Amino acid sequence: MPHYRPLDAQVIPRFAGVRTFMRAPHVTDLAGVDAAAFGIPFDTATSYRTGPRFGPEAIRSASALLRPYHPVLKVNVVEELSIVDYGDLPVSPGDTERTYSQVEEAMWPLVDAGVFPLALGGDHSITLAELRVLARRHGPLCLVQLDAHGDTWEQYFGQRYFHGTTFKRAVEENLLDPRASVQAGMRGSIYGAEDIRASEELGFTVIPSEELRALGPEAYARLVLANVGERAVFLSFDVDFLDPAFAPGTGTPEIAGFSTAEAVAFLRALRGIKLAGCDVVEVSPPYDGPGQQTALAAANVAWELLALRALGGAP
Repeated sequence: MPHYRPLDAQVIPRFAGVRTFMRAPHVTDLAGVDAAAFGIPFDTATSYRTGPRFGPEAIRSASALLRPYHPVLKVNVVEELSIVDYGDLPVSPGDTERTYSQVEEAMWPLVDAGVFPLALGGDHSITLAELRVLARRHGPLCLVQLDAHGDTWEQYFGQRYFHGTTFKRAVEENLLDPRASVQAGMRGSIYGAEDIRASEELGFTVIPSEELRALGPEAYARLVLANVGERAVFLSFDVDFLDPAFAPGTGTPEIAGFSTAEAVAFLRALRGIKLAGCDVVEVSPPYDGPGQQTALAAANVAWELLALRALGGAP
């Protein structure tokens, strides 16, 4: 079986070559593949600023800087995992439910083959399709969500499938076990107290940003790991978890968020978690800074998630 690795930066410089995630080969034959990054370039379900359809492209470009060895977690990600870029899954702009069907059909071969799926969004509505596929294999998953918003509304503009309704639909479809799931980082103005209660009434453990900051990475990780145990986990990272100073390129920015250093500390503390899949969503390149700091942050978060998978193994 082949073991896929990124291009050698000593042979082909990082500014050269076709832009794939982490400069891994673009492969669709799944033999010998442990983990696959793929794009879901869809933003029809955004409520404010559009642009996440260009997120996968931007994340791939920024990921050219990623290197194999994680010095904090002490793992060589590309030696532990044979990683490929699977390309983009098909979508239908303007039609969320048809896009779900397309994503489910295109993603199933990965999950059926036991390949770890790393999705690059795309707005947060895409996560529902990912969860549908993974739940077919694992049953209801535990959700670990880092996000400024809980995304548990009933509807938005009369639509039940929107980036703010994803996790309510997921609970209703029995894709998640909310009592083993943790949402963290929620902040910003809301329409009413019921917005906070919506996630709690579904059974989620909700940690607002002020509480999360007070907890710190290690206490947060203890809480999460106690909730999920050895069960299969889906980790969803919305870049609006980060403060707009660090990630301006997103659709619904909220001030008083977290720095990139804080974000990776929360992720690294989760070592040992059993990830079944993950995504990084809501990168909107048209609103990013000239240095592509949002895309760079998202690419590094994706790398952190691969490192967690390399350490924790399959569920």
